[in-house]
Amino acid sequence: MSDTDDAEQELGVTKSKEYETGEWYAEVVRKAGLANYAPEGMSGFIVTRPRAYELWERMQGFLDAKFKETGVRNAYFPMFIPESYLEREKDIVEGFDPEVAWVTHAGHDELEERLAVRPTSESIITPYIARWVRSHRDLPLRVNQWCSVVRWEATETKPFFRTKEFLWQEGHTAHATHEDAWEETMLRLDQYESTYEDFLAVPVLRGRKPDHDKFPGADTTTTVEALMPDGKSVQGGTSHHLGTSFAEAFGITYSDEAEEETLAHTTSWGLSWRALGALIMTHSDDQGLVLPPTVAPEQVVVVPIWQEDTRDEVLEYAEGVAEELREAGVRVELDDRDTRNPGFKFNEHELHGVPVRFEIGPHEVEDREVTVVHRPDGEQSTVAREGIADAAQVHLDEVFAKLYAAAEENLEGGVRDADDRAGILGTIGQHGGYVRAPWCGEEACEGEIKEQIAAEIVMVPFEDEDDLVDADHDETCAICGEAAERTAYFAKSY
Repeated sequence: MSDTDDAEQELGVTKSKEYETGEWYAEVVRKAGLANYAPEGMSGFIVTRPRAYELWERMQGFLDAKFKETGVRNAYFPMFIPESYLEREKDIVEGFDPEVAWVTHAGHDELEERLAVRPTSESIITPYIARWVRSHRDLPLRVNQWCSVVRWEATETKPFFRTKEFLWQEGHTAHATHEDAWEETMLRLDQYESTYEDFLAVPVLRGRKPDHDKFPGADTTTTVEALMPDGKSVQGGTSHHLGTSFAEAFGITYSDEAEEETLAHTTSWGLSWRALGALIMTHSDDQGLVLPPTVAPEQVVVVPIWQEDTRDEVLEYAEGVAEELREAGVRVELDDRDTRNPGFKFNEHELHGVPVRFEIGPHEVEDREVTVVHRPDGEQSTVAREGIADAAQVHLDEVFAKLYAAAEENLEGGVRDADDRAGILGTIGQHGGYVRAPWCGEEACEGEIKEQIAAEIVMVPFEDEDDLVDADHDETCAICGEAAERTAYFAKSY
């Protein structure tokens, strides 16, 4: 991405989504005005431009409302974590230490204790949950924070997918029993699934991570996974059942009804702006950004088309249409610029991903109609001026349905089966996507695949959704030939 002003850039995308996915993605992000790289010397960081931040805010609003409906309250904790706090949970140090950024000085003075820039916040939030929980009456306790975290990964920057600093939310809860904590874990996974499917129009698979890839210190890590058009998987959001490990490390106990001191069971769950990367890559095309109406900053753009002798009547008609849409709660832009011709405007709004375009010229005025064009496929139709707000909503719903259907077709066609090592390697190598295979449960078998083709187990289905479990393990592991215990989904991932 160049840091030059996008207003001076040519419209249109020059790279191919199918054949040059990485370059195409970077070009869409830049030309659609979503992000720029940070200043020189800050490799791995990006500047999030207002258009992208509005996408984040809309998704944040959708998910935050779900949290609050289910008993979650937002809080904010310091971005710096004392080293001694991290050391209280050794698994976290082992998991994150190579990626932790440390503050060692304040001005010219060296700090007595190093401070970590939060890579995640269990170690700063959990001690305060321990202070706040005293009795079974204090449970469940649920807090969430919206913030940024820093993980100093040595990977190539891909805006919203891989950056050293990224935006996310992280929820943390404490419960009286293992069962209550598991119910909470699944509730948050359900909400992440809904965010992708009902708001971003991105279908997902859901399951859990293999034990060797779960969050450090967790009993179980659950995940939603989204398949990108280039055949790679995106870990869309994770919800962790932490058991009592964090309660033991930080002293989260409560007095139960029998007045006995009891360890609490905790959870944590998070979703990051990687969801924006999945959104952009899933729906966008070689003309630029494509957005579902649920998240789009402008849902409808009204483009008046006039000659000098029809200018006033066309503009008046278009202004009336736009105002009626606004009053109905539709996010609408009236593009009445004199300095750009209609063709330029069409291309620009397609590049920016506006879901629906209303075209209004002298003929539409005369016939009391509006010409409607859908962004995803260019489908064009006419609707009556009367009841235009209701008609707009119908078309917005149709666009969402089109986007979801296309993504669902990609997901369904991207899951293939294999029953041996050659099948896994060959299928991923030729097609990408997910390869579903019986697995013995040993990390070493995943390692063989990872070493040869850089694919890993991104998910195993929950037991009640796993056909192999239902079949009483009558299959053998596709890699080692030993008895299989679970089904594993192998894929390359972002």
